[in-house]
Amino acid sequence: MTDLAEFARLIAGDHGLCVVSTSRADGTIQSSLINAGVLAHPDSGEPVVGMVLRGGTRKLANLRVRPRMSVVVRVGWEWRTVEGNVWIVGPDDPVAGIDGERLRVLLREVFTAAGGTHDDWDEYDRVMAEDRRAVVLVIPDRVYGNG
Repeated sequence: MTDLAEFARLIAGDHGLCVVSTSRADGTIQSSLINAGVLAHPDSGEPVVGMVLRGGTRKLANLRVRPRMSVVVRVGWEWRTVEGNVWIVGPDDPVAGIDGERLRVLLREVFTAAGGTHDDWDEYDRVMAEDRRAVVLVIPDRVYGNG
């Protein structure tokens, strides 16, 4: 089952905080904490889990080579996991049809889907460009949890 409704409901419970896991070259797991949200994929329109990752991170390097991840959200004892292949777009990961302006808007869309707000969007855009931030979308092929 790949319905993201319960995952999206839980996202609102703790500021979009999720644990993501990627696979290292030696087969071990690398996990970290990020903010994520549910939004429509810019190509397909299907619901996906999105996050913004800083350029140069180990997560992003892992995903470029092994483009699959799991994302876990929890509120109290209730949790959901989404697993799937990833779609990456950013200054170091160009995608046909996504120009600089569309990337700028997409970075904002992912941020707001994760519950983010900002008082100065121009400053937000500047930092995203300076940090070479990339959008990572998890295309769900497995969704599971409790409750």
